[in-house]
Amino acid sequence: MKTITAVDDLRGKLKKERQMGKIIGLVPTMGYFHQGHLELMRRAREDCDVVVVSLYVNPTQFAPSEDLESYPRNFERDKKLAKSAGVDFLFYPSDEEMYPNSHLTFVEVKEMTNRLCGISRPHHFQGVTTIVAKLFNIVQPDRAYFGQKDAQQAAVIKKMVEDLNFPLHVIVIPTVREEDGLAMSSRNTYLSKPEQEEALVLSQSLEHAAEMINGGCRIASQIKSEMQEMIEKKSLVDLEYISICDNNELEELAFVEGETLIAVAARVGKARLIDNMVIKA
Repeated sequence: MKTITAVDDLRGKLKKERQMGKIIGLVPTMGYFHQGHLELMRRAREDCDVVVVSLYVNPTQFAPSEDLESYPRNFERDKKLAKSAGVDFLFYPSDEEMYPNSHLTFVEVKEMTNRLCGISRPHHFQGVTTIVAKLFNIVQPDRAYFGQKDAQQAAVIKKMVEDLNFPLHVIVIPTVREEDGLAMSSRNTYLSKPEQEEALVLSQSLEHAAEMINGGCRIASQIKSEMQEMIEKKSLVDLEYISICDNNELEELAFVEGETLIAVAARVGKARLIDNMVIKA
């Protein structure tokens, strides 16, 4: 595995791989790898001839009040894990490399980013789509891999790829969970043991929603009400939202039908956690 910090250097190496007809896969990350990240890398390794992992904590997707400075980082650990997953190139750029002083251009997907997490994080997805678009242009992958845990992010990136005619396939991998059911996240490291125990209510509320739907309930407000009641019983969990929406355009639904995304977000101590489930009704 080669670690590369410069855009031009990575482009030069990938140009040679592309000229040999090799399929290139990209896994964009902010590092502090867990099994969810490694599953994306392993899937890319199975599908592609060349695997590129970007490791970059992107400042433009953090608000001033958020955890940019304290976001967990451990480059040497991540480097070893990426190598163990069969990664060919680890792209580890600096802020100066990704956002030179003259940088004035941003990419925005409208409407879809004003919902769910976009309500409380109004500039977050502009930062996400901008950095991912930059990575797509730098790497020019044939396939890019994202986790289902970040369902809104995956939907927004799919829309960006469609609208801007990026010549690649977006592949979304199922959420990887801890043994207790908590969705894996780098921010789980913020949780104390009592907080982690109470945070399990997020996945439990999603499971309850699925049981309601399987039992014949299709009324979104009723499902949300029972989920909210479960979550609000936990004193350490501060519910931000519950959304029952179309899984493609993220429009809120009154009734569960077709491919439906049920998503939840909450703050548990210092951590902001998200989780979701897709139901095909």
